[in-house]
Amino acid sequence: MAINIKYFNSFVLKKNINNSTSSTDAYLSTFPGLPWNPQGTSHDYPLFPTSSNNPPGRSTNLGSRQLSRNWIVEESRFRGGFNEAETGYGVRAYLREDSSMRERRSNALIYSGVFNSRTDINETNVFSVGEEITKAVDPNYGSIQKLHALDSNLAIFQENKISRGLIDKDAIYSAEGGGSVTSTNLVLGQVTPYVGEYGISKNPESFANFGTRRYFVDKYRGKVMRLSNDGLTEISGYGMSDFFRDKLEEINDIFVPTNVTATFVSVGINPFKIVVSGSNTSSIEKGMVVQIPQTGGAPTITTSVVGLYDTNTIYLSSNPGSPVATSDAIIFTKYTKDKIIGGWDNYNSNYTISLQKDENFNNEDSSYYTATFEEDINGWVSFFTYKPSFLASLKNKYYTMTSSEVYEHYSNQNRNEFYGIRSESNITFIFNSNPSIQKVFKTINYEGTNGWEVDSFISDAEGFDLQNASYSQYNDKSKPIKSYSEGIYVESGVEYRVGFNRKENKYFANLVNDSSARPGEVLFGNKTTGIKGFFTTVKVSTDATTNTGGIKELFAVSTEFVVSSR
Repeated sequence: MAINIKYFNSFVLKKNINNSTSSTDAYLSTFPGLPWNPQGTSHDYPLFPTSSNNPPGRSTNLGSRQLSRNWIVEESRFRGGFNEAETGYGVRAYLREDSSMRERRSNALIYSGVFNSRTDINETNVFSVGEEITKAVDPNYGSIQKLHALDSNLAIFQENKISRGLIDKDAIYSAEGGGSVTSTNLVLGQVTPYVGEYGISKNPESFANFGTRRYFVDKYRGKVMRLSNDGLTEISGYGMSDFFRDKLEEINDIFVPTNVTATFVSVGINPFKIVVSGSNTSSIEKGMVVQIPQTGGAPTITTSVVGLYDTNTIYLSSNPGSPVATSDAIIFTKYTKDKIIGGWDNYNSNYTISLQKDENFNNEDSSYYTATFEEDINGWVSFFTYKPSFLASLKNKYYTMTSSEVYEHYSNQNRNEFYGIRSESNITFIFNSNPSIQKVFKTINYEGTNGWEVDSFISDAEGFDLQNASYSQYNDKSKPIKSYSEGIYVESGVEYRVGFNRKENKYFANLVNDSSARPGEVLFGNKTTGIKGFFTTVKVSTDATTNTGGIKELFAVSTEFVVSSR
């Protein structure tokens, strides 16, 4: 029988099949994978020239057939000709390693061969130990968390240091100390650290870049940083140093396990599908590690969740098998850590970061802060109410991801609405003119559009010492002030306003005291005039009814006060 082979230097592999349970029957050598049967026999396997050799101890019972595990090379000579050159074993490497233990060099870089799309040469899986293909940085600064190439330089972000590496070139220094850059066959040249003891900690997800600027967060030092042509700059120092110092200290960068316990019910028709029951099965998520105990003392099966049909039907990455006790508890484990997610908003040219206390985005109660930094004014311009899982910009559009969905910002005509949820805008500021004078704040005024209201107007804290040496604090505060539209009411056909009034396009309102009584006070609350204190903290926000989703502008806020007589 002739077998036509398209290319030279090809090889035919065959295996042995016995078509009977009798040990005296001859084994039939078969050619696997071909959908034909040249001898027309009734069995299912295609035949190849027969052999009477029965390889002992190598077969596995497959019902009425014996399948040999021997795969034999049928052709080993070039062109299949007589006395042609025969295929050898090739080069064999005899390299002895004193230790076969794997070594993790978290402070080192390694690069492979090149990929040439024109010649289809792909050496991306080739790491030649005969060449200098590694480059290490100082291990005292921790592990490498992020690499970012810009033009012909490579930025290396360690936990506690930022360095710059040359790509496809190296630096040569003269005896006088001068330096010059020269071409070399090295992929990675000299590594030079940037000035300043800053790093990216263990939060590479905070990295974002645009143009020549790179942004990241150094949690260990409580800073938000920018790397540009001017070097490292602490942008959290632009009015937000205290905030980031406190909030970054609360971020945990260690994975913490969270367990969900369920009871096994049955294995579904699909062997990779199980059915569980329990009061908390709705907390099971894709990617969780699963510990399934078996009956009869068999070892516990470890697998993972790859899909959810519903809250009780779980798809696993491997077959759990059938000997699972329904009375035993199955443990689902998720490893989470806090995140600092950063991204570049190309629409407004802002760097946005979101400090999130956990990785469970379905938990709306978890604390988070999303803030944005604007380069034009070198300042932090706003907090946002959305909680993203990823930030990105594409073709001058800004996108965030949440709950496996993509959301495009600035396309919705309704302002203050993210992920279909609307929130009000609010601004908190302090009135602190002449800080050493005790004052009485009488009014509040603002310039802008209709729709703003005062949520709170509170003075600084005042201490009062009791006889038992305990310390109590008291504050003067005003009642909330409604907006111009929401504060309107009609009495005896006359229109009045209980909140802001308007005159010459300026909104103003009196402050009505709403403080509780203090020891020794005779007049308090709305029987007194204004709010007393050295300074006051004021929070103003947009209302829920005036031009919903439209523009509301606020240009200036002021107050009228007099010196307190007490």
